[in-house]
Parts: sequence; structure tokens; C-alpha cells
Amino acid sequence: RSAQEMKHMENISSLLQGSSPGEYQRPDPKSEREAVAAPGEQPWEMIMDKKHFKLWRRPIEGTHLYQYRVFGSYTDVTPRQFFNVQLDTEYRKKWDSLVIKLDVIERDLATGSEVIHWVTHFPYPMYSRDYVYVRRYSVDKENNLMVLVSRAVEHPSVPEDPEYVRVRTYESQMVIRPHKTFDENGFDYLLTYSDNPQTVFPRYCVSWMVSSG
Repeated sequence: RSAQEMKHMENISSLLQGSSPGEYQRPDPKSEREAVAAPGEQPWEMIMDKKHFKLWRRPIEGTHLYQYRVFGSYTDVTPRQFFNVQLDTEYRKKWDSLVIKLDVIERDLATGSEVIHWVTHFPYPMYSRDYVYVRRYSVDKENNLMVLVSRAVEHPSVPEDPEYVRVRTYESQMVIRPHKTFDENGFDYLLTYSDNPQTVFPRYCVSWMVSSG
């Protein structure tokens, strides 16, 4: 399914960007939403449209929350470098100014799973949030894909801290497809993400987090 969704998004990207440099073909909004959504699924609403970065959202039924989908491209980085940066918790502490704490709590060598504790700043005056989640990753050479999936879990080593708000609903899936190979520059990525930070964000907060995070 990951491969199919990535192909879907690549088709959308080619429609939006046009078939030649400088050409731009905008499909009508209805066809754009239908192309992003799988058959029978709720349609997506585009909320950010840049040349190499597109962002959609759709409501999660029965809640005030949204699920988000990002499709992006890089031409000056290899897929393996990008993939390794996603996994490198120590390096993220250096480049992500929002990180308060980011630690691997447990590893399962048999499955390649890791349990992560992540504490991140939220806009003032809100409390910082903390996440405990398990992540798994794989390199699919047959389909020329890299996949990274995460979801919230409970873990006895990380009880709730009164200084932070625990985010208990969180899941994400990232798919990376090289333009050529894993070690040559250029790739597309698809990120599907949702969580419940237990607050209703004003619109300016959402814009700030999307642009900075």
C-alpha cells in the first residue's frame, strides 16, 4: 500500500507542477482531492502548496482533530542521508531547537523496533508535550522504498511527568522513494500523520508549527 500511495502522490505532483519547466497545470479542487484520497476514503483539503512541499489535511471522524499528509521532494540530498537523519535521535537534539528531551528507552533487535521518549516545546503559554512511541523502519529494495512508522504506546519506564502534557494518540508513516538509488541525490517522500495534543490550536499556531516543524 505504501508503494501505491507514493505513486499516487507522484502523479499529483506532476499534475500540479506541469510537464515542462515553467508550466503549471492546476486541476480543479474536486479532482485534486479525489486524486489524493483512496477510493471510499474521506477527501483531503490542500492547505499548503509549494513547488517541493504540499500539505493536505482531513478531519478525523468524531473528533475536532485532523490527519495530515505531506508530499515533498529534495534534489540535493540522498535518500539514505535523509532516512538516517529521521532515525538519529542524537543529531536531532542539535538541529531541532524545539526538543527538550529525546531518548531511546528500549530496543528490540529481533524486530528493529525502538521505544522513544520525546519532549517538545509548544507555543507559549501552553505546556510542553511529551510522547512515548514505538517506531519501526525498513528498507524495501524490491520496491525501492524506505519506510518508517511510529505510534504511541505506554511504557513502564516513562510515567507521566506533571511538567508535561502526555500525548497518548499519535501515529505517523513516512515513505521515501529515491529518484534513482538510495545513495544518489534526489527523492520524494510522503508523510501521513495524526496526533491529539489535547488542545485546540488557534490558526496562527498551526501555521507556526507547520512552517517550523
